[in-house]
Order: sequence, then C-alpha cells, then structure tokens
Amino acid sequence: MIIIVVLVVLLVNNVILINAKIPSESMENTIMTGDRIFGFRLSYGLNIDFLGFEYHTQWSEPERYDIVIFHYPDDESQLFIKRVIGLPGETVEIKDGKVYIDGAEEPLDDSFVKGTAMGDFGPYEVPEGCYFMLGDNRNNSKDSRYWENTYVRADQIVGKALIRYYPSIKLLN
Repeated sequence: MIIIVVLVVLLVNNVILINAKIPSESMENTIMTGDRIFGFRLSYGLNIDFLGFEYHTQWSEPERYDIVIFHYPDDESQLFIKRVIGLPGETVEIKDGKVYIDGAEEPLDDSFVKGTAMGDFGPYEVPEGCYFMLGDNRNNSKDSRYWENTYVRADQIVGKALIRYYPSIKLLN
C-alpha cells in the first residue's frame, strides 16, 4: 500500500500538478510574496523530465495573459512565474510603461498591473515557438525585458498557474 501511495504522489507531482511557493513581489497584486499555488502541468501538453526520462508533447498553446510556470531561460534549474504577454511572431514594444503589440495604436489591457508601470523597452520580435513574459508588478519584476535569453521557449513551460490555495483560495486569471 505504501508503494502505491508513493507512486501516485510521484505521478501527480511530476505529471499533473506543480506546487509552488512565490518567492518575490514580481506578480503582486495578483499573487503575493509567500503565496502557495497549484499549477496544472497538462494545460499545454506533457513535459516530463523525471529521473533521466524526458518526454515532450504539446496539444495547446499558451494564450496572452495566461500566468505560467516555466524554467527561467538564463538558469533552467530555477522555476519562474510570469504572465504571457508576447506570442510567437509578434513584436512587443513598451512605451511609457504601456505594452503595444505589432505597432497597434491602443496598448494592451493592463488592469492587473500593480501601480503605474514606467519605462520604454523594445521592440522585441518574439521568435516562433517562444513567448515574451512580464510580471504584474512591472516596476519590480525581473522578466523578459532584463534576461540575457529574452524569450521563454514552449518546451520550458512547465504549466499554467490555476489556483492560489494559501493564505486563502483564489482562482488565478
């Protein structure tokens, strides 16, 4: 019975769910420092890297504004959580803290951003199979704007953040 329980826990923890504690303020006010969240590993496909076994398949793609957990492009041993802003093939430019896609006249909705974002960045041309990520606390987030490897590849995405379960329950969107 103990072996079965251990196998089920390993399966759930390595294939279905990811349990994470938020270490920084980069996603405030959506997710606060110290919050605990569950992410769903199967949201976009199956990425298994367990005991030397690797398997990757993709059956859906992240959408703009999804909050995703991924391997940090500059050090894949670390997991980061950010919001998808730029999709494959798009050009992302930030002017006076507002995000514009493909030269649009209107900026993206930023109602979830903490405070008033500042700064000019880009333009960034997002390669195929990659994503441009930003934190919700734009003025205090180490995100795609500052990384050596600017974009997150699809195979670096571990899962989609779904629910905060501590200190209270909240669906993430």
